[in-house]
Amino acid sequence: MSKRGGFPGMGGGFGGMNINQLMKEAKKMQADMEKSQTELAAKEFDASTGGGAVYVKVSGNKEVKEIKIKKEAVDPEDVEMLQDLILSCVNEALRKVDSAQAQELGKYNIPGLM
Repeated sequence: MSKRGGFPGMGGGFGGMNINQLMKEAKKMQADMEKSQTELAAKEFDASTGGGAVYVKVSGNKEVKEIKIKKEAVDPEDVEMLQDLILSCVNEALRKVDSAQAQELGKYNIPGLM
């Protein structure tokens, strides 16, 4: 074994970093990721469709918090249109959450995470 505690000819272990340093970095990264996830969950994302006829607000952990529907969007003769507007609006708000998650957690560059 080499004097630094790695395998012979390997330059002292994992790229010159000993296992204790590697574990310390992993714990720091885990704490940073947990903090990012907590901050993201506290954020709110919104979307609207139909020129503002339908409005949806969701949390960062994809919980629907609020739905607003303007009176003029409610047409008893065309319920399907209102259903489509709500569906579209909720999906857009959830896409915003996914995008924020990818941006925030993507900086950690861990294969298989996203």
